[in-house]
Amino acid sequence: MIDFIFHFTMIAAMIIFGLIAIEHKNLIYSAISLAVMSVFLGIIYFILNAPYVAVFQLVIYAGAVTVLFLAAISLVTKAKGEEED
Repeated sequence: MIDFIFHFTMIAAMIIFGLIAIEHKNLIYSAISLAVMSVFLGIIYFILNAPYVAVFQLVIYAGAVTVLFLAAISLVTKAKGEEED
């Protein structure tokens, strides 16, 4: 029963952070919530006994892709702010 509650909590948290990533107006918060959703997905992969997939999920999506998104957002907002001056 405890396993079922833990699994359901992980899946619910992943869905909630995925919805926040889609619906939030601030792009920085959306990228951060995407990273948190990717971390929960990696935990779910560990629960499903797929450790290599979980590690790739954490390294590539929660790490590299999120950093790439944050860098692109900061560069675009900085360039947008310079044009308005």
